[in-house]
Amino acid sequence: MRAQPTLLFCLATFSFSPFSVAHAESGLASYYGYAKAGKGGELTCAHRTRPFGSVLRVSYGSRSIQCRVNDRGPFIRGRIVDLSVPAARALGMMSAGVVRVSVE
Repeated sequence: MRAQPTLLFCLATFSFSPFSVAHAESGLASYYGYAKAGKGGELTCAHRTRPFGSVLRVSYGSRSIQCRVNDRGPFIRGRIVDLSVPAARALGMMSAGVVRVSVE
């Protein structure tokens, strides 16, 4: 019995990959003042590889925030995420400038 081409297409289109699971990162975060404004006060960030619109959980010390990726960056070696000023304020990192965070 020969499989229908449409069935094979559907199976290929809706197959799940273990690589689509979000991974945790740890590294340096900074903030930038020229961030694009988020809708309704939404916290935003820049990441090199995560898709635009995806939501990241960024943790620093005992604080944790959720921010939406709306830009690319950071472009400085060793940094994994750039936060908007409102996101950096919510995380409590404004006075430090650059801090070690965990990103999920």
